[in-house]
Amino acid sequence: MGGRRGLSGGTGRHDMRLVRALGSVGGLTLASRVLALVRDSLAARYVGAGFASDAFNGVAFRLPNMFRALFAEGAFSAAFIPLFNKKTAGEGGLPAGYDFAERALAILLPVLILFTLVLIAAAWPITWALSGGFARQNPTPDQFAYAVALSRITIPYLALISLASLLGGILNSLDKFWVNAAAPILLNLAMIVGLWFFHGADEYETARVQAISVTIGGALQLLWLVLACRRAGVTIRLKRPRFDSDVRELLRRVIPAAAGAGASQINLLISTALSGWLLASGSITYIYYADRLNQLPLGLIGIGLGTILLPTISRMLSNGQDAQAMETQNRGIELALFLTLPATVAFLVVAEPIVRGLFQYGRFTAEDAMRCGWALSAFSIGLPSYVLVKVLTPGYYARGDTKTPVRYAMLSILINIAGNLAMIPTLGHIGPPLATALSSTVNVAMLYTTLVKRGHFAADAGLRRRIPRLALAALIMGAALWAGEDLLDPWLTGTMFQRYLALALLVGAGVALYGLASFVTGAYRLSDIKALMRRKNAN
Repeated sequence: MGGRRGLSGGTGRHDMRLVRALGSVGGLTLASRVLALVRDSLAARYVGAGFASDAFNGVAFRLPNMFRALFAEGAFSAAFIPLFNKKTAGEGGLPAGYDFAERALAILLPVLILFTLVLIAAAWPITWALSGGFARQNPTPDQFAYAVALSRITIPYLALISLASLLGGILNSLDKFWVNAAAPILLNLAMIVGLWFFHGADEYETARVQAISVTIGGALQLLWLVLACRRAGVTIRLKRPRFDSDVRELLRRVIPAAAGAGASQINLLISTALSGWLLASGSITYIYYADRLNQLPLGLIGIGLGTILLPTISRMLSNGQDAQAMETQNRGIELALFLTLPATVAFLVVAEPIVRGLFQYGRFTAEDAMRCGWALSAFSIGLPSYVLVKVLTPGYYARGDTKTPVRYAMLSILINIAGNLAMIPTLGHIGPPLATALSSTVNVAMLYTTLVKRGHFAADAGLRRRIPRLALAALIMGAALWAGEDLLDPWLTGTMFQRYLALALLVGAGVALYGLASFVTGAYRLSDIKALMRRKNAN
């Protein structure tokens, strides 16, 4: 390929499309995650870290979050989008794709209704399984009944977000990524409104408000996507269910994709259950808040890249553009590491100040902040691998292979369970996030190795050159943040304005230092930026 290459070589057009799409999806996802931090800050203030927060965060909200990651962001998209694109690329065009979506909905809707009713009826054993019965906390019958009631309130969210995932998959396939990416903002807004305006007199009443807000937020997300589909000219009608060959193929792909795409969520679920069984009150909440902070870069980068790469790569492969597909995946890995390595280092060296600034007030104490910071540092070790799983699995799903990722996911889950059982007795609440990070790292190593062996991926010269330089730049940034964190300490426990200003300065300093270090180390050169801008103007 002649001429100047894009981000690190290759077809600049595809590079720019990836960057633009990631900017759109990532920006909206970042907005959602920032709102989630506001939501969690309010929850820390009004609910604290005790049984009520453990019941909501560890069970009532964990189940919808897991199902969203497994189904909405994982399995259904992984199975549906390649098949939808295959239909639209054929002779029937978009009408054939819409017909397939209608047939999928005809099966999905009654299954979801039945599934929701079964889960509501089985809320007691589900709550026990997800929490280990809160054994170390020794809850009263009334307390456990309260946890079950919270679960029943949030369970309808599962059906709502699953229907939304079908509509979101169609819009993603039409390159309308931003619409689907904006939907989670509505959930966070619903929960913020609930916490701010309707919090109760104690933590139990407030946690109940949180649960109600989850289901309301799910309804708003579905409504948003219905209206967006209508604006895009997409009309999906309800048909009588029938198991034709296309629907059977969809279902055949969904189940293994759920385990493959959602390994990290399954690992987190297991870790939460073992924490409820083996750890003291508040531990689940520490792990939950640490995970939420860890999800900020994961949501910005991993989900954004995963959302974009799957339809993009599947479309390229359907058109016989194998080289372009590999080029796109190289750039995806490059972008993933460019953005996750500094986040990893930052969470390792300044985790506790970040947690203190966000959550330490009201019912959330200084000791709570310190323990939560330790959990965040442990989670962050696996941050690059959490994101790279999202980047690598489309290489399998786009080729119709949902079985290989699930085998590796199952192995990573076994590693996670063993890690939890080994580390919780010695490391306490730090054990579950550390075990999750370890299992994710093993998972991504297996995914990468197999893609390479099959000839479906090869790291190009640009990627190989940049990785060590990006790592060095991140370490330089981390050393500077560690040396200067004491300057912001007094502000991190001040007024809300002081806290957010201090956090903004901390993040801003980190971004500036990392950007400067990236140029100093040669990870990115001025010529790369100029080439990127030329591509942008050309497109």
